[in-house]
Parts: sequence; C-alpha cells; structure tokens
Amino acid sequence: MSVATAREFGLFIDGETVEGSEARELVEPATGENFGTAQLAGEAEVDRAVAAARASLDGVWGKTPPNERSRLLHALADAIHANRKELAELESRNVGKAISSVKAELGGAVENFRFFASAIATIAGRSNPIGGSLLFYSQKEPVGVAAQIVPWNYPLLMTTWKLSPALAAGCAVVLKPDPQTPATALRLAELAADVGFPAGAINVVPGDGPTTGAYLVRHPGTDKVAFTGSTRTGGEIMRLCSDPIKRLTLELGGKSPSLIFADADLASAIPSAVWSIYYSAGQSCEARSRVLVEQSIYDEVASEFAAKAQTVKMGDPLDAETQMGSLISTGHREKVHAFVEGARDDGAEVLTGGEPGETGAFYPPTVIAGVENASSIAQEEVFGPVVTLIPFADEKDAIRIANDVKYGLMATVWTGDPARGHRIASRVKAGTIGINMPYTAFPGIPFGGYKQSGFGRELGIDALELYLETKSVIVNTGARPINPFGL
Repeated sequence: MSVATAREFGLFIDGETVEGSEARELVEPATGENFGTAQLAGEAEVDRAVAAARASLDGVWGKTPPNERSRLLHALADAIHANRKELAELESRNVGKAISSVKAELGGAVENFRFFASAIATIAGRSNPIGGSLLFYSQKEPVGVAAQIVPWNYPLLMTTWKLSPALAAGCAVVLKPDPQTPATALRLAELAADVGFPAGAINVVPGDGPTTGAYLVRHPGTDKVAFTGSTRTGGEIMRLCSDPIKRLTLELGGKSPSLIFADADLASAIPSAVWSIYYSAGQSCEARSRVLVEQSIYDEVASEFAAKAQTVKMGDPLDAETQMGSLISTGHREKVHAFVEGARDDGAEVLTGGEPGETGAFYPPTVIAGVENASSIAQEEVFGPVVTLIPFADEKDAIRIANDVKYGLMATVWTGDPARGHRIASRVKAGTIGINMPYTAFPGIPFGGYKQSGFGRELGIDALELYLETKSVIVNTGARPINPFGL
C-alpha cells in the first residue's frame, strides 16, 4: 500500500477512529511539504480514552486469559510484518528517518511482540508453607490502566516497546505519541483492532506534552506511567506522579561514549563508532556522541573518523541507499547548530560538517575535536549528528571521563584485551555496555539507564514485571479454630 499525501489521522479511542479537539498540519521534515493532518486530543478526549481503557480492563480485556493474550500479540506481530511496507513509508516520511533504518526497526518491532507473547508464560506466582497450618501463595495481576508517552524520534519502535509488555501483562493502555509523529502509532492501533484486540484495550491520543501529556499523567484513572523522552520532561513527570504515588518508568537522555583503546581493531571500531552516532542522525538517546580515544592513536582516529563521516550518504529518506535522513524539523536543526557554534566559540575545531543544509531539516555528519569533557558540547545532549573526540591517557582516565556526565545509558568499549573489556563494563555507570560491537537494543534484553538517564527497564522480563502487581495470599489450612486472644 502506498501512503497517500494529505491523509488525515484521527485519534483511536475505544476501538474506533474519532475526531480530536483540534487539527494540526503534519510536515515532512526532509522536504517541508505537507504530509497530512493530525487530530489532537484535549482533556475531553483523554477522559474518554481513560474511561474506555478502564471499561475494557473491567470487562472483555480483563477477562481475556493469558493464552488468548499471547495469540493476539502474535497476531499483531504478523500484521506488522504483513504491513511493513506501508509502516516503513509512514515512519520515514513522518520522521525524516532513512527508510533503511526504519526497516531494521520494523524487524525489532515484530520481535518485541513475539518475545512478550512468549513471555506471558512466565507470569506466575509462587507458593510455600509458612509453618504450622499456614500456607502462602502469590499471584500476579495487571497494574491497571497504563499511561504511555513515546517520543518523536522512534514513534513506531517505542510504541511497540511500550505496548508489548503492558498488553502481555493484561493492562489496558492509553498511549500518547508526539503530535509531530503520530502516524505509525495510530496505524498500529488500527492493526491491533483488526486482529481482534477488544475495544478500549489500546487507545492512542496524540497531543502536546505540557497540556495533553500532563493531563494524562496526573489523570486519576491511570495507574502507571511509562515515559521515554528528555531528562527535563522526565523530572516534571516524576513531580506529577508524586502526589498520587503512581508507578513510573523513565527512559531518558544520554551522552554515551565509545571508548577506543590503542589495541582495538580500528577497522571495526572506527566505522562502528561512526554508525553509533549517525544511524538515526544522532536523534537517539543512546547515540555514542562522545568518542574517547587513547592518546597514542588520537590523531589517527580523528583523521579516519572525519574521513568516514564525510562518506555517510545523507539524503532522501525514502531512497534505499540513504544512510542518514533529516532531523525532525528546521527548528531542531537550528538548536543542533547552536551547540556547534557554541563549541566553535569555545575554541573547538570542527573537522567536518557543522553547517546546516540549504533545504529541508538536514544537518551533515559533524565531528568536533579539541574540546574538554567538561565543555557544554561534551556534557549536554545535542540530539543531532554531532560527535566530540576526546583523548584519554590510560584505562583509569578513560573510565573517569566516561562516567563524568550526568547520564548513564549506553557505552561501547573497543579493545583487543578481553579482560579489559569486562573490567570497564563493571566500572562504567551505564545500563548497557557493548564490548567490540556497536548495537544497543534487542528484544528480551533489558534496556534502560543509570543516573539521569532514568530508571526501570524496557524490552526484557524486567519490563513485564513493571506492569504487574504481586498479591500475597495467606491461608489457614488447619482444622482447629484460630483464637489469638484465647477468648
């Protein structure tokens, strides 16, 4: 199916597409052309979505047994695969991301649902005698209605990260995508209805964060909040959740390092480090935006890194040969460029890139040298295709620099010494460590951060547990009456 231009995207509430409180034009970031119109939710639509989720949880969805939930998740995985061409084009045009990257994300999306469809079999309590005539057993129950907020950089993939464990646990969901990028989340909800998910189990309400998002988070009808986005917004969501004491999962920002030692295989380390920052135009929380290099090979790595950055194919997101698409908007491009200009003002050297494109929201792969790790460009999340190269003296110094940021999401170590790789993995404060490989997230493997990169985990069994309550039941199996006061 080809994606028509000027399509209107409605809200998805209680199993059907409905109008919102306002309509907003969607723009293709790569071209600046109209992509369609999105209906956005206000408070009335959030109320309706939460009510639908609660009714479904108290009704059909709440009575759906685990084996049927598993079948539905597998069916949705099949539907995503069958509609992958349409979903890839929607995502690429709506976000500006290279379709080659989107296709890889679609593969992960399918496997996320398959993993949690199988993981349903792990939902179980335990039992054991306490002593005497007392028997204990526990059971797992869904937390309730989950409010989920996904960002604009991975709207399709993050929707699957959020939906799959929540639905596996038996929760009903109200999901808020970013108003700039609602297309694939809404299409996934339609596909879920097509394969048999009952009305109200999945509701999608695009809207602005400070209004619609805040209202959804503090809504008395939601029991848990899961958020992926900036650390600043995550802090505000924590405050909103604190008064009613809502369960909360946060996957936030990052300033992740690649550590390249002199004994590393540079034929693998350098191109992989290039990919690790530019594969999503740097608009990824775990992008390795700091490259720490052992002093003895710093000049060699800097030269080769810049040369390879210049060969990254940037262009039309729908071209299969494109490796890096545009940024999300021209406004975001200007924010990225302001970071680069600030680094120039501080005396840094821009080895390549550093100038905005003339059309669309494109920004070239940019490499910056001559900075200290304490500088703003090395500390703040630029969220664009900008990398800083920083030298280190030895292993101890590399660990110090790697940890000298407020974030702790991802790190990649490149070394020919296996023992060193494991030493560093144990000492770098990050949720995921890669040793001699650049990849980050896999279905079934926990993903999340330390420090201001958030708490809780996505993808693994750990994520499923976050959508479950544990209820303890203690039973008297004795034949004699219980009379504690001896009355």
